[in-house]
Amino acid sequence: MTRLASALRALAATAATLLAVTAAAPGASGATVTAGTTGAPGASATGEGSRTAGPSAPEEFVALPAVAPTIIHDMRYITPHNFMGERVDGYDQPLCILTRPAARALQRAQWKLLRQGYSLKVYDCYRPQRAVDHFVRWAKDLEDETMKPEFYPRVDKSRLFTDGYIAEKSGHSRGSTVDLTIVKLPAKPTRPYVPGEKLVPCYAPQGERFRDDSVDMGTGYDCFDTLSHTDDPRVQEKQRANRQLLKSTLADVGFANLPEEWWHFTHKPEVFPDTYFDFPVSWRSVAGH
Repeated sequence: MTRLASALRALAATAATLLAVTAAAPGASGATVTAGTTGAPGASATGEGSRTAGPSAPEEFVALPAVAPTIIHDMRYITPHNFMGERVDGYDQPLCILTRPAARALQRAQWKLLRQGYSLKVYDCYRPQRAVDHFVRWAKDLEDETMKPEFYPRVDKSRLFTDGYIAEKSGHSRGSTVDLTIVKLPAKPTRPYVPGEKLVPCYAPQGERFRDDSVDMGTGYDCFDTLSHTDDPRVQEKQRANRQLLKSTLADVGFANLPEEWWHFTHKPEVFPDTYFDFPVSWRSVAGH
């Protein structure tokens, strides 16, 4: 059996395990489009500010597993292991949904990485506007700092908007942006997060911070810290090489990195550059696509 075939078999089992684990976990400008509309830019019947949920996404959206089934899912916002410490509104299932060109581009990137003994792992993909609204409500509640010791220990919560960590619109809601990392094969499932466990800063050494079995990127996912900047000069040689592997692999298939977040990439050109959607993250939303 070839190295690639062996990696694919192991990866399929790993992906299935991660999906099962995640599913069991507890719970800018532009038009916001009501789910179930045609999805054309500016096509919202009720105009900007609409938050009405519908059962389905526009045809341009697909579930990533239908296009690239070997990419691992570790969807953090359907679990309490995120900067808010609770399941985020709009995430009904642990599923990555993207516009079709973005999903196909990730498929091409995955094949390149598999040949090198790695796999992509997605943390977040399409994000409903209601989820962004949830982030905003949480950020305005300065008393809730449950997850501060891990996700933003060096940032005063009152500065989350000013420093750009939280905004009222997100490119994720347009469907072509993804948060992801690289995992060395054979992959192992991320250990379960236990609410109430001792939190370690997201910028601590890899052996000390929450371990999710990705390669060492210098920080954990969603680390609100300048060390998360892709080209931060403090990043060590191995960590820098891992960030550059992710960045160059995705750049080759049309993704642009957000310099402030090593994990954040947007596929260009965007299918919906000015439209923010609000259908829920679920298989039902993209049924038949």
